[in-house]
Amino acid sequence: MTMTTPNPTHQWLELDDEVCVVTGASGGIGASVVRELLQAGARVALLDSNAGGVTELAQQLDPAGVRTLALGCDVTDADTVQRAVDAVEGKFGTAGVLVNNAGIIRPGNLATISIEDWRSQLEVNLTGYFRCAQLFGRGMLARRRGVMIHVASITARNPQVRGGAYAPAKAAISMLSRQIAIEWGPDGVRSNTVSPGLIRTPMTEASYSDPELVEKRRSLIPVQRLGVPEDIAHAVLYLASPKSAYVNGQDLAVDGGVTQTLMSHIPRADHGRGH
Repeated sequence: MTMTTPNPTHQWLELDDEVCVVTGASGGIGASVVRELLQAGARVALLDSNAGGVTELAQQLDPAGVRTLALGCDVTDADTVQRAVDAVEGKFGTAGVLVNNAGIIRPGNLATISIEDWRSQLEVNLTGYFRCAQLFGRGMLARRRGVMIHVASITARNPQVRGGAYAPAKAAISMLSRQIAIEWGPDGVRSNTVSPGLIRTPMTEASYSDPELVEKRRSLIPVQRLGVPEDIAHAVLYLASPKSAYVNGQDLAVDGGVTQTLMSHIPRADHGRGH
């Protein structure tokens, strides 16, 4: 991996020198969002409970450390998040963009999932989002300008077997984002969600170890390919940019169209292909 420098073709996004914060920044989607923001000319704070991972990524992308700040941050701990807020403001100033992306998965049937696994997912995937939004949002509200993008999931609207607390948490994130949008919109802060579909990342790689399963999943997607982290990062960049200034309280599904295929899976008599 080589140093990431601003890409002139990204200038239309108007993110030059914008202060951006990305949680869960060492993972597949988070790391891709960081790269794209840096290419757009932004200054980026990388937050993750894996401090070593974000430190290594920041050194790879920005060896001089001029445009990045790597911070170990546990989104379940308010003091840790507040220290991250202080560190970002100390180096770059008030954050203008927050990308809530940190998350965990603990699959399990509702009949048997432990209350510990239920609580841990809600604490990271939902309360962690709120905690970061509230603490970083104070600076945005004070200067009456800011953008929040929360990474949700297509499971927010489409439950899956053994989803445990993951799908309920993602659904709650969608409502949290909309609540922020109506409460803070009048004070200059926009909030939207991006909902990934079948995206191949290090966290989901275990689901793609079987080539036959990969092919089955691919065949279900209208665009006939699995998603990659860059697909999500590109959507995040648009929502972070002033180019989406009139988009607030919305959800952008980045899923290749798979959530639009429900009716295609219902058996029916062949009545031909007439119009």
